[in-house]
Amino acid sequence: MSKHLFRSTSLVGILTLVSRIAGFMRENIFAIVFGATGQMDAFVIAFRIPNFLRKIFAEGAFSQAFIPVLTEVKVQKTHEELCQLIGRVSGTLGLILIVVSLLSVLGSEGWAFIFAPSYLHQPEKFDLLNHLLKIMFPYIFFIALTGLYSSVQNVFNRYSVPAITPLILSICMGWAAVYLTPYFPNAPIEAVAYGVLLAGLLQLLVQLPFIWNLKLLARPRWAWHDSHVKRIVKMMAPALFGVSVAQIGMLVDSMYATFLPTGSVSWLYYADRLMQFPLGVFGVALATVVMPHLSKQVSSRDIGEFKRSIDWSLKLIFLIALPCAVGLATLAGPILVTLFEYGKFNYQDMLMTKETLWAFSIGLFFFIMVKIAVSAFYSRQDMKTPMKVGILSVITNIVLNTILIFPLQHVGLELATSIAAMVNTLTLLAILRKQKMLEFSRGWPKLLLACAAANAAMAGVIFTLQGNLAHWITWHAWDRALHLFYLIGGGICVYFAVLLLCGIRKQDFIMREQHVSAN
Repeated sequence: MSKHLFRSTSLVGILTLVSRIAGFMRENIFAIVFGATGQMDAFVIAFRIPNFLRKIFAEGAFSQAFIPVLTEVKVQKTHEELCQLIGRVSGTLGLILIVVSLLSVLGSEGWAFIFAPSYLHQPEKFDLLNHLLKIMFPYIFFIALTGLYSSVQNVFNRYSVPAITPLILSICMGWAAVYLTPYFPNAPIEAVAYGVLLAGLLQLLVQLPFIWNLKLLARPRWAWHDSHVKRIVKMMAPALFGVSVAQIGMLVDSMYATFLPTGSVSWLYYADRLMQFPLGVFGVALATVVMPHLSKQVSSRDIGEFKRSIDWSLKLIFLIALPCAVGLATLAGPILVTLFEYGKFNYQDMLMTKETLWAFSIGLFFFIMVKIAVSAFYSRQDMKTPMKVGILSVITNIVLNTILIFPLQHVGLELATSIAAMVNTLTLLAILRKQKMLEFSRGWPKLLLACAAANAAMAGVIFTLQGNLAHWITWHAWDRALHLFYLIGGGICVYFAVLLLCGIRKQDFIMREQHVSAN
């Protein structure tokens, strides 16, 4: 079990790494071409709204509801029945998405008012936001069906194509920012919106040959009254809060940030994109592999293996996610100077984004861990518990936003999001313990002490060697990148060296075979 999970997670992680590197290149282009301007602020808000709907209808709430049902049918039914289910789900989801996209385009002004109310007093920004929304809302249709077919491939242990598909989005957006902006002199950012729409279409088309090879490319059918479709829809509603707390938090943060000085929304965006690198490479990769695995164990009623999988996942998170958070905080300045401080992205923008990244890094560990926590519930088709906890987390976020925005401005918004993520994660884990679905195996005290020592050593070395940030500003791009590479490489070497000295070995994560009692 552990070997399979480790190899699959590593594969998805490597492919996602490629996509995230492309994403960094995209954000670098945005920083050079658009900086932290009013146009960029409007685009960030416009892009986040359909992205939030993507979380509902694609890899978020939908996949968490779809994968357990799909796995159950795969295990218990015939291939023909599985194919019929995919056709019914794709047809029903597709028609719903067409209606949602159409209504969203027609009601784009309402969306703009809800998530950027202060723009009503800035007509130029409001009109631009409204126009960008009209262009990008059809993206929901394409990317949601992409998420459906990606879920099908994941259930069949085909992770490569779904993991590399986001690369298309970065390529299209970056290409549009470089080559299409001259055709939009009044609002160059409009070109990127068309790049998003093109990417959605291409991402869907890429999936189809691989679904065909699995002999699962069924003709879409409307089947609202199908029992399996009803179950998926019923499970989706509560799943929304469980898996989309971070996205809801970001939307709320963006709404609050529109009341702050111009550039605040962009500072949040650039910091979020940096945080998404470890979150995507490791957090999403692990959740992508673990969710179908947990669903299969539940369908097979192997509760002992289920608990072992959760325990293994949490250990891996402590081993990898914690140093990512520490490294992101200690290297915030050098990373931002190296990646973004060119063109229209100036030194002040860098400082503001760095403060935001500090606040984000506090929550990174919990953003990753919650993906496993909610998977433990959804694989058992328990959607209500994460929903209730998610509502608590969103309320916490809103209350803290209202309190912290005054003394800390944009930094307070991200600090509130991090605290809300902590509340969400710890509450879910406490409930799992109470339900006796989470049992910690031996070796946890040793792992925690080793991780604490290794992270402290790594942070100390990075902080000592990075020097004065003012010197970084004077260097050329290549010198900045080289120094950043040395710091990251040195930090990684120190971290794993201390782990080895503390007795942590690879076999602790991929070779254990003892079982946890099912109770």
